Amino acid sequence: MIPLSDDNPTVRIPVMTILLLAGITSAWVILQGAGFDVEILAMSVCNLGMVPAELTGAAPLGTSVPLTRTLLCVVDAEPLNWISPLSSMFLHGSWAHLLGNGLFLWVFGNNVEDVMGRGRFLLFYLLCGLAAAAVHVWMQPGSPVPTVGASGAISGAMGAYLVLFPRVRVRMLFIFVIFFRIIPLPAWVVLLWWFGLQVLLGLPDLAALPETGGGVAVWAHVGGFVAGALLVRAFERDELTARRRAMLLQRGLLDIRH
Repeated sequence: MIPLSDDNPTVRIPVMTILLLAGITSAWVILQGAGFDVEILAMSVCNLGMVPAELTGAAPLGTSVPLTRTLLCVVDAEPLNWISPLSSMFLHGSWAHLLGNGLFLWVFGNNVEDVMGRGRFLLFYLLCGLAAAAVHVWMQPGSPVPTVGASGAISGAMGAYLVLFPRVRVRMLFIFVIFFRIIPLPAWVVLLWWFGLQVLLGLPDLAALPETGGGVAVWAHVGGFVAGALLVRAFERDELTARRRAMLLQRGLLDIRH
């Protein structure tokens, strides 16, 4: 299932959501060469991505993993490693990774920004991303595999959306081999299904040795989602919520929004 849009108008232009999308796109183009040069892409992932073992010291210095046929990513002790939980949020591994995250951020982020305000939403987004990174490091402390992507922070926006707008209809694209169909579903169905899938995919990691791991950081998604659901009320601004309610009431849409 792929979210395309929702029946949830915003009161204000989602400036911060747009800036975040511009930021991750700029990083993809400027720092990662838009993925056209495999070596540049791999070096950006290795140098600016988050390597759990570099933060915990749970793997010996010099431990390496191959990223390309000629490039290894080596566990080191560079000071830059300590900002990697933040820098990794703005990097991606492929066009599909970038576009998928961008779509989820746009569909679920703009309304969350609408009830928080721009500055609060930015702080909320970054905190959820850091929480997601912390959960991933906790689950895979000895992993030498670099992780990148905005999905942890975006998962936070999704958790917040579940709390704020559980009954809003989200248009989901279903792909059945060669057939395509758009089906509107309540947000709670979409988001709880997505969350449950992340937990299911992460269960094998619970049985893995703590010094191993890698691949998709599904527990980061879980951590970001839970952080967003828990933090949303602390970041919500009452006056912005009241403004939204007044607008929706005027349009006769309040019954499906809250």
